[in-house]
Amino acid sequence: MNVDQQELAKFGNLAARWWDANSEFKPLHDINPLRLQYIEEKIGGFAGKQVLDVGCGGGILSESMAKKGAIVTAIDMSEAALSVAKLHLYESQVQVTYRAITAEALAVEQPAQFDVVTCMEMLEHVPAPASIIQACHQLVKPNGYTVFSTINRNPKAYLFAILGAEYLLNLLPKGTHDYAKFIRPAELATWAREADLDIQGFTGMSYNPLTKHYWLNADISVNYLAYAQRPA
Repeated sequence: MNVDQQELAKFGNLAARWWDANSEFKPLHDINPLRLQYIEEKIGGFAGKQVLDVGCGGGILSESMAKKGAIVTAIDMSEAALSVAKLHLYESQVQVTYRAITAEALAVEQPAQFDVVTCMEMLEHVPAPASIIQACHQLVKPNGYTVFSTINRNPKAYLFAILGAEYLLNLLPKGTHDYAKFIRPAELATWAREADLDIQGFTGMSYNPLTKHYWLNADISVNYLAYAQRPA
């Protein structure tokens, strides 16, 4: 399986705090409105769409898309995170179908079943990100969209995403990211092309530590999002 057991253990140990907006997952809570807006704009709205959230964790994005009217299936290989995600549904009263299955396995089981496939902040945590992108292609319907977010690999990204976020600002637990697993946009574009996905564009996400404000812009040198379409 395309799974890093150390990564699963790392996030599994924090799973109980997934929905605490002031915990280690605060950055995810803070950027979620931006991610949601970006996806909604690119896919033309959520209402009635079959959406798959790959690497859903505790379900922050999954629930947000369901609240917008999407029919959401969300998958992850962390049983601890999925337990928290399922438990939170009792509080939110939102409908999400959570499953412990890899994207590759689900692609064999349910090919071309989803209008939209999202994979956010996950590619940099698996041994073979290209395999995930290939699975996303298999899972999305022809003309459907896939949306990814990850971190660029360059000195600036190391400075901001690791030294800054993990060691200076303490936005994330130390050891959250491995610089060697960061992904350049050109690499993501190559893997998408090899998977027969047409990249439609890249968008950057920036953070101001003084104002504690995130925003989307054209700077893809650190955090970035990309959306692609499966040809008809």
